[in-house]
Amino acid sequence: MKNIRLYFAVAAAILFLGSNTALAQSTTQPEKKGWSRKGKGAVIGAGTGAAAGAIIAGKGDRGKGAVIGAGAGAVSGALIGRRQDKKKDPVRHREYTKKD
Repeated sequence: MKNIRLYFAVAAAILFLGSNTALAQSTTQPEKKGWSRKGKGAVIGAGTGAAAGAIIAGKGDRGKGAVIGAGAGAVSGALIGRRQDKKKDPVRHREYTKKD
């Protein structure tokens, strides 16, 4: 009796997995979602700038140095990411530069 249950469970698992892979392959590619290179560049630049600003500022002004560094890093990272978007993904670039 235990063998029949085991065989039934294995057969059910195979059927279940087979139907899911067929369903996943038949769907079309969804629209690309996620962060643009501009957004990623701004976040990475802000983190790096904050760390560098805190290190460069010295003992007494670490907080102020981190804030200034984060601002400068975010701006420079966004500019670099915007340039990459313009080259590699012109549709996305047009979307966030479109003036309504």
